[in-house]
Amino acid sequence: MSEPDDRPLLAKRLDDLFRTVRPKGKHWTNAEVAEELKRNNPDLKVGGVYLSQLRTGKRSNPSPDLLAALARFFGVSVAYFFDDEVAESVLGELAAVEALRQAGVRAVAMRAAGMKRENLQAITAIMDQYRQLQGLPPVTDTPEAESGEPAG
Repeated sequence: MSEPDDRPLLAKRLDDLFRTVRPKGKHWTNAEVAEELKRNNPDLKVGGVYLSQLRTGKRSNPSPDLLAALARFFGVSVAYFFDDEVAESVLGELAAVEALRQAGVRAVAMRAAGMKRENLQAITAIMDQYRQLQGLPPVTDTPEAESGEPAG
């Protein structure tokens, strides 16, 4: 059984971003993120040690500019740090991306690119059957996925 996490909410959410938003499979270090933040925001005062303190909860009151820079860096809304619904949505999307990364789904997606809609529907039905055979839960498609239109 794991230990209860009693860090402040900001620390947990920031740490979740560090753990899940990764370039080419490697984890960002505090120092790397600090350097990137300073490169993109020259007036920002931040270092790897301070980011570590924010992630562990030893420090808990970053400036609004730092929060905005962190949000931009990790590709999330600033609301992620404060709004439970936004955070849940972001973490769900990040988990899906990680699952795709781990499962090697990219190879399947590459093969599906350019196929006719009816062929994609047939492949999806086959995949759903295999998921059921493996005891996996059904996948609920988003309206964007069903229409074939890109989200956003």
